[in-house]
Amino acid sequence: MTAVNSSSISASAAFVACAAALAVTLSACGSEADKTAASSTSAVQPAPSTVTQMSTDLTTCPTAAPAPGAAPEWTLPGATGSVAVTGSTDTAAPLVNVTAPFSVTETQVHTLVAGTGPVVPPTATVSVCYEGVNGRDGSVFDSSYQRGEPVDFPLNGVVPGFQKAIAGQNVGSTVAVAMTSADGYPEGQPAAGIQPGDSLVFAIKILSAS
Repeated sequence: MTAVNSSSISASAAFVACAAALAVTLSACGSEADKTAASSTSAVQPAPSTVTQMSTDLTTCPTAAPAPGAAPEWTLPGATGSVAVTGSTDTAAPLVNVTAPFSVTETQVHTLVAGTGPVVPPTATVSVCYEGVNGRDGSVFDSSYQRGEPVDFPLNGVVPGFQKAIAGQNVGSTVAVAMTSADGYPEGQPAAGIQPGDSLVFAIKILSAS
């Protein structure tokens, strides 16, 4: 079993530069031209002027490691391997334990802790903390928890699996999704080490929606 958390993996400088456009948007960050395009068309938007509901803290994502021995809130056997996810708290990042290689044939979403805010519509712009893990090898390929800052984006500008995980949830919820390659990056995403066919796992905290 490969245990990964947001404090154990350090992203490269090049990866951090395009992380927001990489994990949650449909654009790629490969060539210099791609990086320029991602910078100019990033899904990261300024904080919305009207927020329907918010969690306790909209400005940071916790960077501390989860408490040792925390019980997973979701355990999922895959077509191959398995995954166990413990969601983040107000003071600690999530924990994703992967028995690699993990893969799924159908995208699955699980609400770890239900929020009390309004339901997020599929066209909302949301602010979230998230961590993405590659099921093939259990590596963290992107994490706003590592950076300590949430990301804002419109749900119609993200990969399908990410949208499926968030739309219909209540603001304030922590959610996990195990997505097929088709709902993530079917052609792969070399800048993140994602290969064609890789299933991905995200642990997400929904901070606000507008």
